[in-house]
Amino acid sequence: MNTVSSPRSAAQRFAIILAVAFQIGATFLPNLGFGEQIGERSDAIRSLVVPAGWAFAIWGPLFLGCVIYAIWQALPAQRNNTLLARIGWYTAGATAANGLWATYTQFANLTAISAVIILCSLVCLLAALRHLVNYEREFTAGERWIAGLTFSALAAWLTVASTVNITAALKYHGVGGGSEYPLLAAAIVLVAGIIGAAATFRSRGNPWYAAVILWAMLAIHYQGGQQFPLITYAAILSAVLVIFAAAAKLSDAPNRKRWFGL
Repeated sequence: MNTVSSPRSAAQRFAIILAVAFQIGATFLPNLGFGEQIGERSDAIRSLVVPAGWAFAIWGPLFLGCVIYAIWQALPAQRNNTLLARIGWYTAGATAANGLWATYTQFANLTAISAVIILCSLVCLLAALRHLVNYEREFTAGERWIAGLTFSALAAWLTVASTVNITAALKYHGVGGGSEYPLLAAAIVLVAGIIGAAATFRSRGNPWYAAVILWAMLAIHYQGGQQFPLITYAAILSAVLVIFAAAAKLSDAPNRKRWFGL
């Protein structure tokens, strides 16, 4: 196993734990009487590209994966882990930004500022994903099924969530996004799908990233697509592009081994 020349700093390991705790804890502020539920904020300015409500249940597994990651990366056995040294600050930044986004949104709504915050989280996640894709040796089981799976899935969900937040922010500030703009909504869905397909292809067919994009497209179909067929067509085309991108790259044995260990 490759190891870093010196142990990972205690600051990095502790920052990840704090960031993950903040990411999850921030969502409970309305239960303590502070702010409004994110779902209520979203419903108040719902656009046609918002996925069906059941899709947001994905946050449960994502939060669980982040908690497992925070504990695992802090174990003594991972002090010299090269991969964690490279992605650690990015994962801390992403989860901290998610916590900041939840806090801000619950108090101030889905504004342009919330869109900037979620984009900062996405940038951190894509940077971590780049290291996961380009890592020079095979993953250990923990690296693959804890770090790789969790942050690939989270990066995919934030890819779609960023698009949704930008659309909601535009509507909040009075720039389209309502039911009178189905063509614009379909175009936004297709752009998100193209971005998702490109990211899947560039990440060696990352199946976890692709699966979450497909989950989001299915949920968009069941929401806005039930009102306007154009949105369904955009979601289907997006899904096809993502599936083809994943299949093209996973046809190579080294890429399958990277993500499945087979």
